[in-house]
Amino acid sequence: MVRSTMMDHPLTLTQVLEHGRKVHGRAKIVTWQGDHAREVTFTDTYERMGRLARGLASLGVGEGDVVGTFCWNSQEHFEAYFAIPCMGAVLHMLNIRLFPDQLAYVVNDGGDRVVIVDDTLVPALARVLDEIPQVEHFVVVGDGDASALPAEKVVRYDDLLAAQEPGHDWPELDERQAAAMCYTSGTTGNPKGVVYSHRSNWTHTFGAAVGGLGISDRDRLLLVVPQFHANAWGLVYLGWMLGADILQPAQYLQPEPLVAFIEDQRPTCSAAVPTVWNGVLQYGMQTDIDLSSLDWVVVGGSAVPRALIEAYETRWGVEIVQAWGMTEMSPLGAVANPPAGTDPQESIDWRAKTGRVAPGVDTRIVDPHGTELPWDGTAMGEIQVRGPWIAASYHGEADDADRFTADGWLRTGDVGTIDDRGFLQIVDRTKDVIKSGGEWISSVDLENAIMGHADVVEAAVIGVPDERWDERPLAAVVLRAGATTTAEELNAYLADRVAKWWLPERYTFVTEIPKTSVGKFSKKDLRGSFETGDLEVVRADG
Repeated sequence: MVRSTMMDHPLTLTQVLEHGRKVHGRAKIVTWQGDHAREVTFTDTYERMGRLARGLASLGVGEGDVVGTFCWNSQEHFEAYFAIPCMGAVLHMLNIRLFPDQLAYVVNDGGDRVVIVDDTLVPALARVLDEIPQVEHFVVVGDGDASALPAEKVVRYDDLLAAQEPGHDWPELDERQAAAMCYTSGTTGNPKGVVYSHRSNWTHTFGAAVGGLGISDRDRLLLVVPQFHANAWGLVYLGWMLGADILQPAQYLQPEPLVAFIEDQRPTCSAAVPTVWNGVLQYGMQTDIDLSSLDWVVVGGSAVPRALIEAYETRWGVEIVQAWGMTEMSPLGAVANPPAGTDPQESIDWRAKTGRVAPGVDTRIVDPHGTELPWDGTAMGEIQVRGPWIAASYHGEADDADRFTADGWLRTGDVGTIDDRGFLQIVDRTKDVIKSGGEWISSVDLENAIMGHADVVEAAVIGVPDERWDERPLAAVVLRAGATTTAEELNAYLADRVAKWWLPERYTFVTEIPKTSVGKFSKKDLRGSFETGDLEVVRADG
């Protein structure tokens, strides 16, 4: 038997860290301050990471201990992304938009001993102090008021780093040990913890590099996707490894300050959920803005309306590319880059798809009985995945019996098709698909069609009980300011865009669609409002 002669070298984030420092030391982390930018080179960032690791060790953090971050996207949060796992501890990105009871739950379930918190977020964290007594230290970023936290537990981030000697010897780590943890958004029940290993983050970084996120050292990457959302889509590690300048917007995420950041720092690419780019679009329709530096943006988290893709290309020449994944997938699963030979006129058709399966992600679709279905673009079933950066279970006592199959696949909960070129088209979530008279209506496709109307800013569709058809769609719609479009006019617009039996009989016109903690439409909240009678429903059929 012939045996491999290759080295068995551990796949750790320390290797990624050292590569970025040695090869791309002149690249920069740029954090927006509202009216100016703060810049730190990779070389200086690396030195600060070493000080952070030493500082955390001085607070008693050792191998396997969990350190939470309750922060905006910033220089300091970027430093934590490497320093904590590379010292052998576990980074826990806390979602700053969780309800207090959920926040307390994930801090306790994760076992956080130390929490790094931005000064502007101290009041939000202080709401759960009584429920998280095991947190021994709060490391406060910035010099703002931290009096809501117990003084004996507070240390300032800058003071912690200043007290340390420069230089740090990173320990040898096992590639399979925990590196970071992130919790699902908890749309039903408590959030569930996903614990990434060094190996999974390493393979995800390299998979993203070849799987369609074409970032290089020529780029300036605007990281709008929150660092607490699904491992920041892996872009922190990818950007550092490839030497792109990383632009961090901090708390300035509303359209006007975000556009100011773009105009000042001229990013070439970006990443965020659709609601962010829809907000920028609405702002850009009211005032003259300059997005000319952007070549492309990757959009994920929920389905991207085709109308949004068309608007950005027409107005600013920016290519929106849809991507798909989950917290459990680190999160990359597919990217919708058009295949070779695509006619330019067809490019939007391809980029509006869910995405092409990324290398390293084994994918299948199955029917309700578990039978695998063909990749023919027609057969529809649940999408299931497995691979080196995909979770095999949840952390702690979370119930995962219904999320993983007996033969080791993750059940994504997404229903869709796959064609013979590996392009996914997600039709809906299994819990959101509308079953009407024995047929399925895709709430995602119906939403996208409605949002193609010029007067519609946002639209979310849920299934509601119907005596005749079991379920029928209810469309919640946000109209642009001053618009008076009616339900009948929307259905007239949809008439030649969707099947006749998809047309909603029920609409509700609202000022805002409720969102989850990561910016997705919260259909659970919409259903709750419908059930309690809080939605004013109008009929499109008179």
